[in-house]
Amino acid sequence: MTGIHTQTPISIKQLVHRIINLRASGTQITLLAVCPNSGAMLEAAVKIAAANNMPMLFAATLNQVDRDGGYTGWTPQTFVARMRELAARHQCASPLYPCLDHGGPWLKDAHTRDRLSLEETMAEVKATLTTCLEARYALLHVDPTVDRTLPTGQPPRIEVVVERTVELIAHAESERERLGLPPISYEVGTEEVHGGLVDLDNFDQFLTGLQVRLKAVGLAHAWPCFIVGKVGTDLHTTTFDPDSARRLYDRVAPLGSLVKGHYTDWVANPADYPAMGVGGANVGPELTATELAALHELCARETRLVQNNSTLSPSGFRMALKAAVVGSNRWRKWLTPDEVGLSFNELTPSRQEWLVATGARYIWADPQVLAARKRLYDNLRWGFPGEFPAPHDFVVDRIAQNIQVYVDAFNLKNSLALLTKTFLPTIPPSSPTTSRVPRHPSASCQSPRASCH
Repeated sequence: MTGIHTQTPISIKQLVHRIINLRASGTQITLLAVCPNSGAMLEAAVKIAAANNMPMLFAATLNQVDRDGGYTGWTPQTFVARMRELAARHQCASPLYPCLDHGGPWLKDAHTRDRLSLEETMAEVKATLTTCLEARYALLHVDPTVDRTLPTGQPPRIEVVVERTVELIAHAESERERLGLPPISYEVGTEEVHGGLVDLDNFDQFLTGLQVRLKAVGLAHAWPCFIVGKVGTDLHTTTFDPDSARRLYDRVAPLGSLVKGHYTDWVANPADYPAMGVGGANVGPELTATELAALHELCARETRLVQNNSTLSPSGFRMALKAAVVGSNRWRKWLTPDEVGLSFNELTPSRQEWLVATGARYIWADPQVLAARKRLYDNLRWGFPGEFPAPHDFVVDRIAQNIQVYVDAFNLKNSLALLTKTFLPTIPPSSPTTSRVPRHPSASCQSPRASCH
């Protein structure tokens, strides 16, 4: 499916093929995918797409956007509707691509919390895939690399990952045809150690197995345009590894695909992504930190205002934010082994601050947080009329400035005309005749970190 709010009939898969072709002439581009975990972040990304005349991808996880509203409050339909509203408001003619990120069993926290069986979680994921298609998503990331029926830390066998990947793609393709929709783009794989694909031998086995099985069930046309790979970054490392990325590129580009990185937040060398042929990169938690920093700056202004005006009541935004994060209990997923069993108040002040910042994205839509944020904005509008941008615009612009860093590094400014030119396919079909993926020495596994979930 193509991007929304655009007259350019080009899919993400076609964009990927175009990027592969452009590399032959020395043009290097990486697509950017923003994880839309707040309204301000979504608006900032739309503004940047409009200002830079570029395509923008939005990678929404099952936790963020789902049939139950996720933690953003958006269903796939309301998420896309909001995107359309913002595109109209900011006169964005660039293609905006709503995408599902990490669609697979137990990758929604509630599925693990509720101890769903494999059959139950797969049924839930399939229902969401259908809803995403109905909402006109452009790409589905199929990721069955988590298996809660296995002992902790044990990844599923590669053959199992392949079979479940094919099962979910087959469901999506059946539903797409039933709904009479055009072809959709797919993404597969994971950068997480628990998925078992960071080892290059396993990565090769996965690609070969997926080729064989998709062809066997008549789904060769649904070959994914993105393969998620580990490119050096994780929870403790923000340095992109060009050598690892190049090895992955050499494997997937001949298949008509590109590597996608999922841990791009705070990366020290983003310009190396297009240089090494990385086709896409997700950014999310870093933008949450930027949003939170902007709100903290507004709180500091409010504090000075309240001190000089006894008629104003403080918004209590910081307190509301902390209370919502603690009450959500999501902070527990980030505890280190030596912290497990401690209450939030028993943690060190620095750890509490980190957990609040990390967990903020989960509670932006909490009613108490929304009310406190409104009070904060109202206070500032009353106290500083016309002295600086409206509070909401101030936050959105701060996020947009952060996104622009990646736009510049990925060579996306004014890239739309180049990417949407009528291209002549010079690469193999999207799912070529099955061939053995080259074998290379295994790469070392590094500790995973949480991404946009």
